[in-house]
Amino acid sequence: MADVALTPALQRYAELDKRLVEAVRGIRVLATVAWPAAVERRFLEDLQRGHETLPRFDYRAPDLSAQRAELAVITAEADTSHPLGAWLARNAASWQTAARMLEAVGTTNVTAASIELYGKPGDTLPGGGQTNLDAARWFLEIAKELGDGQALPEAEYCIPAEVLRDEVQAEVDAFFGASVVRVEIDPELTAKAAAGATRIRLRGATCFSEYDRSQLLAHEAFVHTLTAQNGRAQPVLKSLTRTAPRATATQEGLAVFAELMSGSIDIARLQRISLRILAIDMALGGADFIEVYRWFRAHGQNEADSFYSTQRVFRGVPVTGGAAFTKDNVYLAGLLTVHTFFRWAFKRRRTDLMQHLFAGKLALDDALALGPCFADGSLAPPRFLPPWLQQSQGLAAKLAFSLFVNRIRMGRIGEWEKA
Repeated sequence: MADVALTPALQRYAELDKRLVEAVRGIRVLATVAWPAAVERRFLEDLQRGHETLPRFDYRAPDLSAQRAELAVITAEADTSHPLGAWLARNAASWQTAARMLEAVGTTNVTAASIELYGKPGDTLPGGGQTNLDAARWFLEIAKELGDGQALPEAEYCIPAEVLRDEVQAEVDAFFGASVVRVEIDPELTAKAAAGATRIRLRGATCFSEYDRSQLLAHEAFVHTLTAQNGRAQPVLKSLTRTAPRATATQEGLAVFAELMSGSIDIARLQRISLRILAIDMALGGADFIEVYRWFRAHGQNEADSFYSTQRVFRGVPVTGGAAFTKDNVYLAGLLTVHTFFRWAFKRRRTDLMQHLFAGKLALDDALALGPCFADGSLAPPRFLPPWLQQSQGLAAKLAFSLFVNRIRMGRIGEWEKA
């Protein structure tokens, strides 16, 4: 499909897309706001000496004025009456927001752009009046009940990073083909794992559990790497291999949804995601790094995990309170939104929309807006699909069950309460 001859009109969109790829090459959101591992080491060493010290890190704000100017030209030249042109304009605009955010790195001005891209805890979820903050509190209450008010138990054994690397490498070789994707250990990585089109990185000197292993495969390999691989195979929009900021919520939501559908998510994972949402809300409300760190410690996380969770909230912003990097807002909101979208698509017998979402780094509304492009072949269907989506009957059963069970009102069930 990638080798088909392009019409003059499609060639025009391909050229604009190529310019988009070049323009955003230097806009590296997470790399720009990330803290080096040395900041964590200093903080933990200070703790050992009995001091809780606000972390210090001097950011290097990039000059992205040339990229912003080019993105503005691309937006102006894209014919928004055509689905491909409208898609290019939407993505270019979100990259401009990301560029402005990075140019403000280290200041409170990051917060507004971050909220524009990733939302905030108080945002309303689709289909009702509840917010992401409401959902986080609900999942934390469930976790508390299951843990009898205590921190959820840690895994009783550890998978070393080197062992996990070899196991994941075997899985991705079997799925994508030998030597298509390499799995590496990165001692400087702050997250447990990160995935691109051809590389999956694991954090070094880290203990992984069996749940970590299954979540990593479902989330990183079979969503993030998979959609990047499918994006590379597109005949026109090559930029679909990279997540535009506006597509982050959908891509992360798909990845957590994949954990749910593959049975690899656990309540501790939902607890961690929910804690981070409340932590963002705390930071926006004025809590500083130490206050948020202590809050994570009070909820059962160890010193290293509490630092890691807190620094995710304060990436790119002052650690003194009143500001936050809100990307972690997208995991739970994205999961709930994607779940709602899949139920909606299933109810309307639009399983094609579910598959279209994996054709590259798309946002939910793209699956609908780009429908004509899938129909005429200017967008290729996904070459790879996650294992759980390939098992369409099993997915249909889960979605059908969720559609019906949501009609049940727990408040009307009284006989069990009397037992």
